[in-house]
Amino acid sequence: MQRAILFSLFLVPTLALAAPFEKGDAKQGKAIHDKQCEGCHAARFSGDGGKIYTRAERRVKSASALAQQVTTCNAMLGNALFPEDELHLAAYLNGQFYKFK
Repeated sequence: MQRAILFSLFLVPTLALAAPFEKGDAKQGKAIHDKQCEGCHAARFSGDGGKIYTRAERRVKSASALAQQVTTCNAMLGNALFPEDELHLAAYLNGQFYKFK
């Protein structure tokens, strides 16, 4: 019991310092983005799909909000991405646009 408590005291802060989406592959995420996201975003933003991520009134303001938005888009558009695909996509978007730590 004591070991479990000590372990959790050391493990939890370490996990909190880990970068969001560190297990995602940004290269795979870019491929998913280019195939399934870019066209829709470009149509909404006069040909520049990246504006959805950089606009002043963007919805995503944290890593958890980014993960939720990726899941929401996937569900609403019926893209049928697997959870690991969503992770790859979030890793790409975070590295390219958001830079959440």
